[in-house]
Amino acid sequence: MTGSAEEILVGDMVAEFLQQIGVTTTFGVISIHNIPMLDAIGRRNAIRFVMARGEAGGGHMADAYARVSGELGVLFTSTGPGAANACGAIVEARFAGAPMLHLTGQTATPNMDLGQGAVHDVADQLGMLKSVSKNAYRVRSAETAFGTLVKAATEAMTPPMGPISVEIPIDIQRTKIPRPAELATLRLPTPIANPGAEGTLDEIAKRLKAAKRPLLWVGNGAKFAGAAVARLVDLGIPVITSWNGRGVLPEDHPMSLGSLATTPDVGELLKTIDLLVVAGCRLRGHETADMSMPLPEEMIQIDVDPAAKGRTYRSTIFHCAEAGAALDAIADRLSSSGGLSVDDALVADVAKAKAAAYENYPKAFGPYASFPVQMRNAMPRDAVWVRDITLNNSTWGNRTFPLYNPRDNVYPIGAAIGPGMQLGIGAALGAKGRKVVCMCGDGGFFLNLTELWTAVQEQIDIVFVVMNDKGYGVIKHIQSTLYGGRHFFGDLLGPDLEKLCEIAGMNYVRVDKEDGLEGAVSGALDVVGPSIVEVDMKAIGDFPQYFKPPPYADSDEDE
Repeated sequence: MTGSAEEILVGDMVAEFLQQIGVTTTFGVISIHNIPMLDAIGRRNAIRFVMARGEAGGGHMADAYARVSGELGVLFTSTGPGAANACGAIVEARFAGAPMLHLTGQTATPNMDLGQGAVHDVADQLGMLKSVSKNAYRVRSAETAFGTLVKAATEAMTPPMGPISVEIPIDIQRTKIPRPAELATLRLPTPIANPGAEGTLDEIAKRLKAAKRPLLWVGNGAKFAGAAVARLVDLGIPVITSWNGRGVLPEDHPMSLGSLATTPDVGELLKTIDLLVVAGCRLRGHETADMSMPLPEEMIQIDVDPAAKGRTYRSTIFHCAEAGAALDAIADRLSSSGGLSVDDALVADVAKAKAAAYENYPKAFGPYASFPVQMRNAMPRDAVWVRDITLNNSTWGNRTFPLYNPRDNVYPIGAAIGPGMQLGIGAALGAKGRKVVCMCGDGGFFLNLTELWTAVQEQIDIVFVVMNDKGYGVIKHIQSTLYGGRHFFGDLLGPDLEKLCEIAGMNYVRVDKEDGLEGAVSGALDVVGPSIVEVDMKAIGDFPQYFKPPPYADSDEDE
């Protein structure tokens, strides 16, 4: 050996980099502008590459994998049309705050940005990716490839987490560089969580000590702060969550109100709250009746993003900090100063409102009123609950189906129809042996049906529950309410799911009675590999009208 450094291709460096930072599973579609990277992954045989049927599907899989596993989700696409196909999935990962690294190619460096008609060349691909990603970078030279990857992966994993795209031109992927010495001991330099300004923390603690009926509202930015949240709960503060913050405290905990804010019974309780602490939550329109829900005038907002201040509701105090670290610091102050003086009736009032919501809210679901209980009974406590936009999820799936862990909760935050199946596949790979149930409507399920073969080829252990009402049920409810009942363009012709399962070699079960869901899902969960449970909503009965006109009290109006 001479003293010179070993040389490797940039494509090989990408594969080794991913392995070194702990990536075990990646997703995407192979194409001419990413072959050097994927060839290296194949030759090394240390990272699983899941062959999606389309870049959109692969992106949703990488997103859900990250949400459920806590690891970095990685997506490979080709240049131009391939990268564009992934944009919807990148947007969803950004909504979800999912740490994702999107690696795409580019035309050869001498031909970039010249409009010469090179294969897959599109105008301003980097600008397109910047518009949908948390950030996007182009590798400008082989020598800067390693540093760009470190920066991108670190940024993806830094709160507020999100998808980062990186373009690596094809000629650079094929270029040899000295193997970076840092690869052997690489750890991403993610920042230590900052609890924020001491003075503001002191003021928040002071106001909590003065409050008689405080409430903590937790969102996506604090959903993994379970230990800090539990400390505040032990001091007497109940918890309510956004739909994406669910499970920060198990929803069968007596002090957890889950995501029941828009139910009438919990809405009445909210009127009695004298101090609301909102941690890592947007108070999104979907979950606050388009910001028309009355909330306490005394509101403290904690968010790592300074632009969150007043974005939806006006706060009395805004504290810029990583939410989990801030909640821990607040708990320290309260514990060391003798705790709180909370109204003795608050605990009982929380229990009463919660019980009433679980009892009363499902009464509006008609023949589907027992479905939340049936589904929960069928699933193990640690199962992952994945959903698409459906009538059933827009009502009970996001509210009265109890969840116990934040990594058990996957759904399209952006309210798009169709990602459910692919989110389910990614979630199942990230679940590390836990059971996964993915509830879709027929409209969303058929939108990306080819990805079903990804589940079959990869032998994904998952149960797809397809709520089949032969059309866009959510859209029809909106049309019935606002457009005179004219159901234009909402009836879909789809394949026979039983015959489809025969072709694919999948287990199939049909539910045509309102008491048949629990047994069907429970039995399907015992089957290794993918299964479909088709719920024949035409046989069971129409889902009762739930969409309301503005202010859209319980709607998924975007769909």
